[in-house]
Amino acid sequence: MAGSRIAPRPPGTSCVRGWRIAIAAMSSRPRGLIDTRAILALLDRADRWHGPCAEVFRELLLPLATSAAVLAELFHLLDSPQEKLAAWGFLRSGAVVVLPITSSDLPALEELMHRYDDRPMDFADATLVLLAKRESLSTIFTVDHNDFETYRIEGKQRFHIVPERSRRPLN
Repeated sequence: MAGSRIAPRPPGTSCVRGWRIAIAAMSSRPRGLIDTRAILALLDRADRWHGPCAEVFRELLLPLATSAAVLAELFHLLDSPQEKLAAWGFLRSGAVVVLPITSSDLPALEELMHRYDDRPMDFADATLVLLAKRESLSTIFTVDHNDFETYRIEGKQRFHIVPERSRRPLN
């Protein structure tokens, strides 16, 4: 993300239309997973995936789960204080819950990254695949279709990816 295309929002307001409606319908149990690039696309109106992601986000049951590794990746990619402020606002909204990854998860993460080393699978993606198994979640909000079409939950179950590849922007 070059420059600051993400406008900060006052606390309690949404980054996409329909946000308040979705938040009102939230449960406490995560309903799916969210990846770095989907968060970036939601926050950045200039991102080519913003439209498809914003449209799908309004339809998703919340909250979505993620990991600290995804958040580390997210904040590494943000350039300006305004972008970071917008990301913090999104995270504090309640639409996302951060689930723990502990040292006892490291062998499983290592095994996943070894299994998909032909991709290669990064650590953040490995944590999402692990969380999918542990939390019995199969829906993932991501724009990284090639990776998540390849990854399997427990080695066999496919992810349900949103937005669908058919909503991919033309440019």
